[in-house]
Amino acid sequence: MKIAIVGRPNVGKSALFNRICKKRISIVDEAEGVTRDRLYADCEFFGKEFVIIDTGGIDPRSKVSFQEEIRRQAEIAIEEADSIIMVVDGQVGLTALDEEVAKILLRKEKHLCLAVNKIDSFSKQDLIYPFYSLGITKMIPISAIQNFQIAELVECAVANAPEEIKEEETLEGIRVAIIGRPNAGKSTLVNYLLNDQRCVVSPIAGTTRDSIDVYLEEHNVTLIDTAGIRRKKKELEAVEKFAAIRTQGAIERADVCVLMLDADRGMTTEDKKIAKDIEEQGKGCVLLFNKWDLVKGYRMEHCLNSLRIDTTFLNHCPALFISAIDGRNVDKLMPVVKEVYANLTKRVTTGQLNKFLETSIQKCHPPMIQGKRLRIYYMAQVEVSPPRFVMFINDANRMTETYKKYLINRFREEYAFTGVPITFSLKGKIQKQESKEDQYTPPHNFEAIPEEALDASYF
Repeated sequence: MKIAIVGRPNVGKSALFNRICKKRISIVDEAEGVTRDRLYADCEFFGKEFVIIDTGGIDPRSKVSFQEEIRRQAEIAIEEADSIIMVVDGQVGLTALDEEVAKILLRKEKHLCLAVNKIDSFSKQDLIYPFYSLGITKMIPISAIQNFQIAELVECAVANAPEEIKEEETLEGIRVAIIGRPNAGKSTLVNYLLNDQRCVVSPIAGTTRDSIDVYLEEHNVTLIDTAGIRRKKKELEAVEKFAAIRTQGAIERADVCVLMLDADRGMTTEDKKIAKDIEEQGKGCVLLFNKWDLVKGYRMEHCLNSLRIDTTFLNHCPALFISAIDGRNVDKLMPVVKEVYANLTKRVTTGQLNKFLETSIQKCHPPMIQGKRLRIYYMAQVEVSPPRFVMFINDANRMTETYKKYLINRFREEYAFTGVPITFSLKGKIQKQESKEDQYTPPHNFEAIPEEALDASYF
């Protein structure tokens, strides 16, 4: 069952949405027109499961940007919903716009409840009487902020809901966050992949504000459309700051991040910072150069070579050149995402790693430092997502930066781990008086070593 929350702008729809789903998903602000796209959340009320949909405010006469697209998103939510909650402002009272919205909803002949918001006690229930003229029989005074009579409203909305056969839980699959600067084409890409106008698209930067999760059943992938990340000094409004926080949360939730870049502008300093953030959080990364249809006089190979030279720390990340507006090369994205996710969860056995060490050391021996040479006893993988490896050696101080880079480059050549950051830790032998009793003997079962015993001396 789906329940849509609709109404004119700035009556508290997003606050009610967050209250019902018990999460801060939708951005709430006093400014008009903050919510633009449809937001979905799975909820449960006394054993009844349903999906709640938040929509933007309906106001044909509003001068807020994207009003036509916001209205279209609300109409789609109304059509697909089984039940509708219309929200009005009890403090402001009945308005002509409330009457227009009510007429639209009554014509739909769907289960309809009226939520008179901003009434935080029974003593203020007299404020609901003017709203009886709307012709909606089921009316409940509520306060989304104070959690007043929210349960009664949900009970009204789910009343007479058809008994549905409980389906198996829908798997999220691979969580893929579309990340990038404003106006890079993230929402256009999501709409193309879904073959639906799921997100509001506009040439104006900063159109998307909430993080939007949509499930792509064909590929078993959950796409997360995010707001564009601006420089801190350019986040002038509180809404933009909240949007940036939501985007950071999307990166944390994701398995693989698709970093969307404007091919006409190339990789900027801000794009490099975003890429570094993705790398530090241990997420898989795919570089996606959008708007390639606007680039004239350059070959993809030349742009890719320039990228590899300029950003060597991203050389392991696959890169695609696409045009989201006409679908050029978009079909190549999901196979690459799945490859990166497979690498993110890939395990290499200790035996294979030790063979790799033996071959690497034979090709290039560690340098002598103060008459002593670095000894590498063995290596093992201890984590996935992202892959983490521990190398047991005689003395961490004898591992030079040059030899570290050599081993990392050899490791990438051998096992690739395309699009995945890998972490190496060094576990040095405790220095004691040299005797036969103190000689290092690696254990037969590496898993027996407790995690806290490992030194986090990262490459």
